[in-house]
Amino acid sequence: MIKLKIAVAGAKNVGKTSLIRRYVSNTFMEETIGTIGVDFMIKRLKYKNKDVSLTLWDFAGEALFRSLFSGYISGASGALILCDIANHASFLELHDWMELIGDPAGKISKLLIISKIDLLDQAEISEEEIDQFVNQYKIDCVLRCSAKTGENVEKVFDTLTQIIIDGTLRECPLCHEMISDDSDFCPFCEQNKDN
Repeated sequence: MIKLKIAVAGAKNVGKTSLIRRYVSNTFMEETIGTIGVDFMIKRLKYKNKDVSLTLWDFAGEALFRSLFSGYISGASGALILCDIANHASFLELHDWMELIGDPAGKISKLLIISKIDLLDQAEISEEEIDQFVNQYKIDCVLRCSAKTGENVEKVFDTLTQIIIDGTLRECPLCHEMISDDSDFCPFCEQNKDN
């Protein structure tokens, strides 16, 4: 089984918990209690006939809890960075989240998620701002979704899974398990890359 740790980050009330709940259990609640610190949920799926387990880490959006983030981002394969299309301040906070994610080696796949597209008529974020952010932080992909309607929710997680697996993992030619693309050793069959 391929196990992937995914960080879900963004300002308070951008819909992180709602996005995760919609994906994992296909439910949406109009009113949610804000996450205190960190929470997580697990979703199992198949990708290219391989079993995949996504551990989705839901981080509180308040600045008070951000000191916890760096300890939890360690070992993450991917990050969903969310902003609310109808809340420009949530977009401006993304710069702080990108500093916390760090990732100078580029090992964490990053998707910018424009949430609450059911509120498109109240949009406060321009395409130019999004493009500039994507270029500045080398974001792998931008997707728009709505946890309320369910629009593009599956696509968000399918896209991130595909980017991570296709971009950072390869199949061991001997045991057919998925291993890190930059690894010279398979921990499953204990063979070197050149054997």
